[in-house]
Formats: sequence, C-alpha cells, structure tokens
Amino acid sequence: MTSTLYLHDNWRFSAANEIDWHNATVPGCIHTDLQANGLIPDPFYGTHEGSIQWIDKQDWLYETAFDVPQEVLNESQIEIVFEGLDTYAEVFLNDTLILSADNMFRTWRAEVKRFLKSRSNRLHIRFRSPIQEDLPKLERLGYGLPATNDQSERGGLGDKKLSVFSRKAPYHYGWDWGPRLVTSGIWRPVKLEAWSQARITDVYIHQSSVTLEHAVLEANIDIDSEVDGLALLQLHVEGRVIERQVTLRRGMQTYTIPVDIPDPRLWWPRGYGEANLYTFRARVLIAETVIASRTLRTGLRDIQLVQTNDDMGTSFYFQVNGVPVFAKGANHIPNDSFITEVDEERYRHEIVTAAESNMNMLRVWGGGVYEDDCFYNLCDEYGIMVWQDFMFACSMYPGDEAFLRNVEQEAKDNVRRLRNHPCIVLWCGNNEIDTAWAQYDEQGGWGWKQQYTSTQRAEIWSAYEAIFHRLLPDVVARLAPGAAYWPSSPMQALTGDINQHAKNDSTRGDIHYWGVWHAVEPFSNYNVYLGRFMSEYGFQSFPELRTVRSYASEADMELESDVMKWHQRSGDGNRLIKEYMDIYLPKPKDFPAFLTMSQVLQAEAIQTAIEAHRRKKPYCMGSLYWQINDCWPVASWSSMDYFGRWKALQYYAKRSFRDIAISFEEDDEHIAVQIISDGRENLAATLHVQLFQFDGQRIREHTTQVHVEANRVMTAFSLNKNDWTTGCSLPEIVLVATLENQGHTLDQKCHYFTPVKELRLDKATITVRPVNPDNGMTFLVETNVFAKSVMLTASVEGVFSDNYFDLVPGLTKTVTFLRREPGDTALQPAQPGLITASSMCDWTAIAQ
Repeated sequence: MTSTLYLHDNWRFSAANEIDWHNATVPGCIHTDLQANGLIPDPFYGTHEGSIQWIDKQDWLYETAFDVPQEVLNESQIEIVFEGLDTYAEVFLNDTLILSADNMFRTWRAEVKRFLKSRSNRLHIRFRSPIQEDLPKLERLGYGLPATNDQSERGGLGDKKLSVFSRKAPYHYGWDWGPRLVTSGIWRPVKLEAWSQARITDVYIHQSSVTLEHAVLEANIDIDSEVDGLALLQLHVEGRVIERQVTLRRGMQTYTIPVDIPDPRLWWPRGYGEANLYTFRARVLIAETVIASRTLRTGLRDIQLVQTNDDMGTSFYFQVNGVPVFAKGANHIPNDSFITEVDEERYRHEIVTAAESNMNMLRVWGGGVYEDDCFYNLCDEYGIMVWQDFMFACSMYPGDEAFLRNVEQEAKDNVRRLRNHPCIVLWCGNNEIDTAWAQYDEQGGWGWKQQYTSTQRAEIWSAYEAIFHRLLPDVVARLAPGAAYWPSSPMQALTGDINQHAKNDSTRGDIHYWGVWHAVEPFSNYNVYLGRFMSEYGFQSFPELRTVRSYASEADMELESDVMKWHQRSGDGNRLIKEYMDIYLPKPKDFPAFLTMSQVLQAEAIQTAIEAHRRKKPYCMGSLYWQINDCWPVASWSSMDYFGRWKALQYYAKRSFRDIAISFEEDDEHIAVQIISDGRENLAATLHVQLFQFDGQRIREHTTQVHVEANRVMTAFSLNKNDWTTGCSLPEIVLVATLENQGHTLDQKCHYFTPVKELRLDKATITVRPVNPDNGMTFLVETNVFAKSVMLTASVEGVFSDNYFDLVPGLTKTVTFLRREPGDTALQPAQPGLITASSMCDWTAIAQ
C-alpha cells in the first residue's frame, strides 16, 4: 500500500542575495511569508501594493529538514511529489538537483529513494524570479504579444508584458479587478509517496452510456508495477465486487473493467434533482493481500452540449440526462490574490452561496487557476455545473516547441485530475482571445492584429491555432472522451471565416455582452442583445462600508481619493458608477450612502439582464453574470465581496434565478406577467396581481389560476396600463405579482410605472420583530409606507434569507438570518444579534 508523508513543517525562506532566514508556511507564497514576518505591510491596504513590486524581481530560497520513518524507507519505491510549484524552481534534496519546474499548473514528481536517509534530510528550493526569467524570452521573440490586462507599468516594466511567457496564473500580473502581485512559492502540498510491488496511479470511470434505466461504465485502472506475475484486480461499488485476474508486468499498464448499474441514481444539477454520487474503490491483491488501493467518487449523468440548427440559428445549451437545462449562475475568479489563503470554509461559502442563490453553474474563468479539488468536490455535492476554462485569457501566446510541450503536459495533468467530476460539463480553450484577435474580420477585434506585420500576424495566429484548435481539443478527446470542448468564449462556431467571431447579436455560440457598462448603453439594451448563451455580462459596485474600511481610512472616503482609485482597476470604473447612478437613481446623501446605492444600482442592472435572458428561453439557455467573487477588497463586478459578504446583487440574483419565477415584460400599452419554469414537473398555481399606492391602499387586483408548464416560459396575465393606472399618480404606485402554490409563495415581484429615480418615496418606519422570541432566528419585517430596497444589517457575520427587497405596507416579509462562522460547513439559521433596517429613502436626500 502507498504510504504518504507530507512535508509541510519546519520551512524557512530567504532572499537569494541575503543571509537572514525567516519562518515560512507551506503551502504558501513569498508575499504571505514576508507579511507574516513583518517584512512588508498588508498588500491590500491603501496603496501598499505599489511599494512591494520589488518582490517579483528577486530569487527566493525555501528549505526544510525532515526525518523519514523507517517503514517509509523500507518501501522499494519513494517519490517526492509537488502538487504545485510557483513557478520557476530548482529543487535539491540533500544537495542533489532532483527536478526543475517551469509551470505553476503541473504536478512535479521525482524518484528520491536513493537520496534519502532516516534523519536530517535537507530539501532546498530556489525560486527564480518570473520577471528575470521571462525578460529574455521577450527579447528573443523580438516583439511583444498582446496582454491587455497585464499591469506591467505598475510593476516597473513599462510596456513589457511578460505574463504570456509564463505558465502561471495570469491574474497575478494584474487584471481590471485585481492587483499586480506576482507570487512565488510552494502553493500546493508537497509529500513523499512510498510503495512496493505495485500502486494504482489513476482510476477513470468512463461513462459510455447513462440513461434513467441503465448505466454502462468502464473503469480504466492505471497500475505502476515493479513485479511480474498474477494478481487479482477488484472494483468495489454499491456493495458489489467485480474481480478480474490480471498478469502484471513491470512498468505502467492500464486495465479496463466493465460495469453495469441498473436503475442508477443519476447526478442532476441543482433544481433538477438530487446530485447523487457513487464511490468506487479499486484494489490490487497478490496472494490475497491488498498491495494497492485507490478510491474515487463520481456522479452518473449524461451531459450533452447541444448545437443543432433551428429556425432561429443554432442552439447552444446543456442537456443533462435528456433534459434541457437553463444554466443560471456566474463567473468565478480565484478567491484570493494569494490562493493558499483560501481554505475549505471559504470554498464552501462560495458554493453554498451559489446553491442558496438558485444557481446551477459557475464558469471557472481562464485567467486564474485550475481550482483545488475541494472546489470541484463541493460543486459535485451541491449540483453546481462547471464550465471549465483552460488557463488562457485576453492575450496571445508563444508557439515555440518548448511552450507547446509545457502546455500539453499541463492540460494532461489537469484533465486527468478533474475528469471524474460530474460537475464539469465543458472544457473551454480560453477567455475572449478569438473575439479579441478576430483573425477573419479585419475591422473586428480589439485592435491587436493591426499592430503587427503580416509575418508576425501569421506567426501569432499559427500559435493560437496550435494550442486551441489542435493541442487542447486533442488532450480532451483522448483523456476525457465524450466531454464537450469549446475553443474560445465567446465564439459563434469554429468556421474558419468571419462567422467564427461572436457579435452581440449572434444567433449561435455564446456571447459576452458589455455594451451596458463599457459603452454606457442603457439597461434596456439587455432586452435587445440576447444570444443563445450569455456567458458574460456585468456591472460594478463598491463593497459595503465595513469592507471599504478594511483598506481605507476615514480620510480616504471619497470617490476621487487615491485609495478609492487604487482599489478600482477598471479605468473609468468609478466615473461609470456615478454616471449610471445619475441616470437611474436619486442622489446619495453622503459617501457611505453612495457605497450602498452603488450596490442597488448594480443589482437593478443585472436583474434586468437575468430576467431578459430567462424570458427568452429556449432561444437563450444560459445566463452567467460577471462575477460572483473577489480576490481582494475592491470595487468590482462581484456579487459577493472579498470577505464573503453578500452584496445587494447576490440577493437580487437569488430572487431572479428562482426555479419558478415571475418576470414583467412591458411595452407602450401593456405589462405582461410572465412565469418562467425550470422545473421538471407541471404545476398548478394561483397568480395574484395587485396595484398599490405607496401608502398601502390597494387600488386594483386580479386573481387567476395558472397551469405552469414544466421547463417553459408563459404569459400568465396581461394588463392594459391605461386601464389599470387611470386616476393614479404614477410615481406613487407599485404593481405586485404573487405566485402561490398550496399556500406557499413561489415568487413575488414588484413593477413600477416610472424610473426608480422618479419615485416619490417618503420616510419609512420599518419594524423587525422575531416570529418566535425564544429562538430569534426568523423575523417579520413590516413598513408603514412603501420602502424601496430594504436593507437589513446584523451585528454579526452572516446573510439573510432575503434582503434589499421592496416592501409594501400590509405585505409582511418573513426573513431568516443565516450565521456564517469560520469552520461552519454551511450557512445555518442563528441569532443575528442587533438588526437595523434602512431603505433607499434613508440613503438619499429625496425625503429630507
């Protein structure tokens, strides 16, 4: 059996040109070690990031001493395994060079038995500066490659964009939401693996055919043997043991065991069924003794990326177990600039947030990292589908043989590691490169290709095709047969002509729509630019005041302060927030109010987009906003800030992504109340439509019985605006639609007859009282006059079951507080401490 000895203790580090050593944490990185030893300030506070750009220009040394138990030394084979070295590293064991690394995303192994001793082994690693390492590559190439988000100027490098030459997390070099903090270090576990006779190196469950009635599988078991001879290979699943006699030979070999499972418990995305998982255990026995074992968990499901021609273009949707699934969710970036700071609790909080917010998909974006196993395990458990990018984004890349070999091994390592996860539904080559370069449209793209000669352009595009049209799809096809591969997001199709590149009005492929935000287009354009799958769109906001105070002093609390501009990486981002706020919302009374109002503004924008996308089902079958999380405390497009605090958008998204949802569609004369169903069963429901004055007086109402068809969108009721609003003051009325089933409210939405900015809001008195005073977890929220965007705040960390909601007098809201504490496995109902309530009227001068 394999013995594992983790080597995480007693590490120290030093600059290569110094003699002083300091304590180090492994896994970790140089920046966190420097900060822990008081050698640099908090990189996230104020403008400190700018003062520590010297770190990535130096080489760094790490070393430890360790003993090896005799039972480990007695094994005939011993390997050292580095699951992640960031990035250029030479590793010495007892003064012998055992490996050189040049890719953050690969697993590095070396046979070390002959170098080990029982006591005082010395493991020494020299991390070479990624900047010094890659400058010569740029010089040899003779021209720079496009890398729009590489903040080389902040790093003191002028226009020398080096991120493209290193197989390292691109966001480390900066992005339009993140700092430039180019790390080095041992960022994933390091261990000794010792074994004798044989070991199982991998088990892959290939799902040949999965239906509701039957699952036909193949267990492909890789065995590394140092002996020749007969052995018994076993596969344990669901109380069954499948056995096969095999003849081992020295070296690597693969054996396949067919598996049939009748009436399988299928894995479903959240909202469509249970995320059922099976455990498989493979064992090798010689003379009835188990000499090797490996266990994995996977879910049985049939996933298809359906792209078929129809009368509207070409579809683009995921079909799971024969059911078309509307993908609801967001884009995911790394949860920290220093990824080793992300523990299981932070991963779980993100995935629970997604599930609680009625999401069923996250897109792991290509400028970060292939995530930790914990991330994918949680997505498996909670039924969150994963759109998995390879780690390439918004840049062109080299095409030399060494670079391509490195990328191929990186792809193999990660596809092998992740291919058993049922959550992964798509492998995507890169983020936005096809549309940025726009090879077949001379006037298209981001203006990149026009900077190069014809010879250079041919070289750059040849490298692109080698990686994304040949190398990566080949690896996916060989190692994860049947898995879907998409070369670039966004893209229409792999056509080799101008029809390849995505447009805002594409009728096939996926779309990143950024007209709202970057082009200052109105929110209403979300109703105009609708594609088959909306894989990116977004709008910025600031985090809440508590989070802003974690990086700024009271003197910095103004939009144009140096710190506020430093923590805004999207160029004119702060100006755009203010410009949009001037258009859509009343003026905030002060800077703290501006922070809150920015969140409501963001939420109103993205709600418009989500509901437009969902109403267009089945033409549009996916809505993934940018982005769910942050890597540092910052103004950004996130719906949950760096500390995991839900912004207004997270609550709005939770409501807009409900499996059974109400949405309003308006034209000049009518308002249609539409019901969107992502359910797999038909439903009988009651729709109440009521018109209220802001003082709570009900003016009109209509009730109708509704047959909600499974997985469909329907118009349940349409009203004539003139008929319903005659004699009313439009800025002082609200339309409320409520959908009920057997006394349970499925959804409730409000609609206004004027822009929010023009609503005549009075000061509201909002009361919050516990339903059961003994437990103090669930509360009734009421108001005396209409309150827009009611915000509840607790004195302890956590989230509410609902927040930032509109409240009509007489319509009571029931809310539960969900406590979040380090170490918790999920959000749990708990006492929130002191609760305060406010609404838009409190943040503006409109009722003063």
